Amino acid sequence: MTDNRPPDPYQFLTQVPSFEVSSDDLTDGGTLPNAQVFDDWGMTGENRSPQLRWSGFPAETQSFAVTCYDPDAPTASGFWHWSLFDLPASVTELTSGVGAIDGSGIPTGAKQARNDFGTNGYGGAAPPAGHGPHRYFFVVHALGVDTLGVDETASPAVVGFLCNANALARARLVVTFELP
Repeated sequence: MTDNRPPDPYQFLTQVPSFEVSSDDLTDGGTLPNAQVFDDWGMTGENRSPQLRWSGFPAETQSFAVTCYDPDAPTASGFWHWSLFDLPASVTELTSGVGAIDGSGIPTGAKQARNDFGTNGYGGAAPPAGHGPHRYFFVVHALGVDTLGVDETASPAVVGFLCNANALARARLVVTFELP
């Protein structure tokens, strides 16, 4: 799988400066913990969105979006695991589990688009067994608008398109996960 993986999906987007993102749950370049693995489709993870914090973004940032994307999924479009957007610029940290499907933990004003599992919230890693390592891009987008102008029914592709169109900067953590 390593030799046939698609390129970094973010290389095709508008090039913008980067800033810092860190996590108590994830290590850039590391393996995704069981807490962030899906809890259905035969998986036994905890399906919990990771804790994230960020800094060093442009002063003119008006809002943030956080996405999780797997470009290695065996589809022509990869797989979107999370799209959280319209986060106020004052929010610079998300606690573990904030991406729950019931939306109870997201900051006031923020929205979660549906993921490729068909639910609004975080859906953990669930690669096919034996498919090799999958990369999970957790990206924080610093945006020059206070809202993307869409609601929770927006597809993750539309959220991604609007994030790219309004991006001032991006920060990312990339982790891998595979099933034998």
